[in-house]
Amino acid sequence: MTGLLDGPLDGFGMTALLSAGYGLVLLLAAHGIDLLAKRVHVLHDEHQNTGFVYHEDHDAWLCPEDQWLWPQSFDPYNRVMRYRGSPSVCNSCPVKDTCTTSDDGRELRRMVDSWPASESARFHRGIACAVSVLAVTWPAAASFTVEQTPGRLLLLGTATVIALAALPLWSHLRRSPADPQGVLVKSLDENLQDRARSVEALVRSRTTYASDRRRSADSPTPLVLGRTRYASERREAEDDA
Repeated sequence: MTGLLDGPLDGFGMTALLSAGYGLVLLLAAHGIDLLAKRVHVLHDEHQNTGFVYHEDHDAWLCPEDQWLWPQSFDPYNRVMRYRGSPSVCNSCPVKDTCTTSDDGRELRRMVDSWPASESARFHRGIACAVSVLAVTWPAAASFTVEQTPGRLLLLGTATVIALAALPLWSHLRRSPADPQGVLVKSLDENLQDRARSVEALVRSRTTYASDRRRSADSPTPLVLGRTRYASERREAEDDA
C-alpha cells in the first residue's frame, strides 16, 4: 500500500484518499437512484397512456379513436391535471372494453411540475437526498481525523464539490407556482363526490323518464288538438241530425 502513495499522492495519505473516493461513490449512487426511479416513473406513465397523444396547444389528449379528452380538474395537493373523455362517447366506443371499465369516460392525468411531482417520486428523491447527505458528511468528518494539511484540504474540497453536485437533487424543495388557469381546482375527494353525484343524477333521470312513460289508470288522456276538434265537429253533426 505504501508504494501506491509514492509520487504526487504521497502527501495526502491513504485515509484522505479513501474517504474522498467513498464520498464520490456515494454521490454517484445518489444520482443513480434518482435517475433509475425517474426512468421507471416515465415508463409507467407511457404504459398508462399508450396510444394517447398529448397536444400542448389544446391542453388535451387525443385517443386512438380520434376523440378528445379535455381538462376536468386540477389537484393542487399532488400537482396533477386530470383529463376525461365524454361518457356518451366512451360508452359507445367499440374498443371501450380494452380502454376503461368506467362508465364516466376514460381518465388520464398529467403532472404539472417536472420530476419529482408525485408522492412516490418524492419518496425516491428523498432516498437520493439522504445518500447525498452521507456523501458530503463522510469526507467532511474524515477531515478532522487527518493530520496532513494536504489531505485535510482534499477532503474539505471534495465535500464542497459533492455538496454542489448534490444541489439538483434538492430542487424539488423549491415551490413551483404554476397553477393552470381556467380549470376548476378540486381535490381527489371532491372529484369522487362529484362523480357520485353525477351517477345519482343519471339514475334519477332514467327512473323519472321511465315513470313518465308508465301512465296510471287514473291519469287523464292527453289531448291532441286535431283529434279533439274532429271529435267535437262529429258530435255537433250527430245532434243536428
